[in-house]
Amino acid sequence: MRRALVASLMLLASPGSILGVWAAPAHIEAAVKDAGRPQADTSRDDLRKPAELLEFAGIRPGMVVADLLPGGGYFTRIFAKAVGPKGQVYAYFGTQYDARLKTQNQDPDRQFTDLKRVYPNLGVIHGPLVDFVTPQKVDMVWTSDNYHDLYNKQYDTTPAVINKRVFDSLKPGGIYMVIDHRAAKGAGIGVTEALHRMDEDILKRDMQAAGFRLVSESRILAHPADDNTKRVFEQDVRGKTDQFVLKFRKPG
Repeated sequence: MRRALVASLMLLASPGSILGVWAAPAHIEAAVKDAGRPQADTSRDDLRKPAELLEFAGIRPGMVVADLLPGGGYFTRIFAKAVGPKGQVYAYFGTQYDARLKTQNQDPDRQFTDLKRVYPNLGVIHGPLVDFVTPQKVDMVWTSDNYHDLYNKQYDTTPAVINKRVFDSLKPGGIYMVIDHRAAKGAGIGVTEALHRMDEDILKRDMQAAGFRLVSESRILAHPADDNTKRVFEQDVRGKTDQFVLKFRKPG
């Protein structure tokens, strides 16, 4: 009985847990709690679970990370803090995204001006998606809720082209993290435009064809109440969609 008690206490005190409650590594916790993050971002943390995602991905100080199609910079800010002053983050905007910003009367060239002052290890790159490239080989490329768009007409490219570019930009053994809204099994490519979702099996086939190996997958962002058939902008699922989280590795 004494041995069983000791074993139980050791389990509760294992790294990443405090009395059985998960705790983020210090560098990730500090990044998520960074005072520089806007309230519009922090208010979504309970649903987006950035700390859990970064630990699953394996983000560490000193890494070089490319945030592909970073949106408003929700993850970019966290990456910049988590990799620390010896690390580097690149936010890669496709020119198609720039065009959309201009229709919203926003200047894409000024989008991250203030962020670069706050995070000196952040670089911003504007270029066509078909020309995706990073100034140096990176440890990780991350894209969140964007991959399905690569099948849509507005991006004027194909996933195969982008995946090849990502593969070439990664160091041997580098990680490609893809998070996206889950569609029902067998839903087909048509739902990427109609629902802004995709069947994760299609993504896995894309990655295998590009030479990546699936390392692991997580249900961190699983939402069983979402039946995977509605547009992600519908009020009852917006911000609460069922999402897949897949971690791929470039061999080497």
